[in-house]
Amino acid sequence: MANPKKILNDPKKVVPEMIEGLVAANDGRLYKLDNLPALIRTDIPDGKVALLIGGGSGHEPLFHGFVGKNMGDGAACGQVFAAPSPDVIYEAAKAVNRGKGVLFLYGNYAGDNMNFDMATEMLEDDGIDVRTVRVTDDVAAAPPERTHDRRGIAGDIYMIKIAGGASAELDSLYEVERVARKAIANIRSMGVAVAAGSIPETGKLTFELAEDEIEIGMGAHGEAGIARQKMKPADAVADELMEKILTDLPFRKGDEVALLINNLGATTMMEMLIVNRRIRQILEREGIKVHRTDIGTWLTVQEMAGFSVTLMKLDDELKHYLDMPAESLGYSRM
Repeated sequence: MANPKKILNDPKKVVPEMIEGLVAANDGRLYKLDNLPALIRTDIPDGKVALLIGGGSGHEPLFHGFVGKNMGDGAACGQVFAAPSPDVIYEAAKAVNRGKGVLFLYGNYAGDNMNFDMATEMLEDDGIDVRTVRVTDDVAAAPPERTHDRRGIAGDIYMIKIAGGASAELDSLYEVERVARKAIANIRSMGVAVAAGSIPETGKLTFELAEDEIEIGMGAHGEAGIARQKMKPADAVADELMEKILTDLPFRKGDEVALLINNLGATTMMEMLIVNRRIRQILEREGIKVHRTDIGTWLTVQEMAGFSVTLMKLDDELKHYLDMPAESLGYSRM
């Protein structure tokens, strides 16, 4: 398979140039920390519990595209598919802090865990209270008894939405953490890829699939999934993903859920709508009510072709924060 073409300047400068463009696209609502790949809201209210999100670049609009009103207050950016450094996280956390402490929210990957933990120790030495919630929604990454080992994939979007709303309304860092932990306990996701993405600096594919193969359950960087199979119809793919997701929580008759179908980069809306048709048939059969549906592009792996499905079981509190208005380049809701 040929390596994909990209419209770039210097492949070694993709992250700083991307950040420059992102700041410009926010028309004064964000600023970049001096000489650091971190983005901060210009209008964080005094006395607010701060929400800092972050992770590797290359997944746009996640994470840095989700900084805004009732979303993240700032984002620490890493290089493509690499964790942000501890000093970037540290400086970003100080910039968003408004005296009520900072909640760290990010995907459960080794590099992110290590660097955010190092930044936490530095901040605590400065007297800043920090709490951490890691996104662990990928049912393919580990069995149910080891949810703490699971990767974070598109569940990040609902987590940022809910934690952003909670941090805007609640006065206590510990209450915001409680809401975020409730949210991740009720989110399950799984993805499928039909073609790999690539790394801009090298131009190389992150993995290889034969023309007639799909990868079920791969991670957000192309990590191996649970099965490599021959291509099959959309309904059969949706059936396989939903069987794994529904039995994992488990979701039951009478539950009310939010449904998110995420484009991994190069999948068309037509394909995702066909998948949504099948998913809604399955949920109706199981007696599970859909409160809202989000279909779009939020966590990408460059030009990876494929999609992921996320279900979140709702109660009144989670529904309230999910439905709050929000404004960011990557996700807005009136």
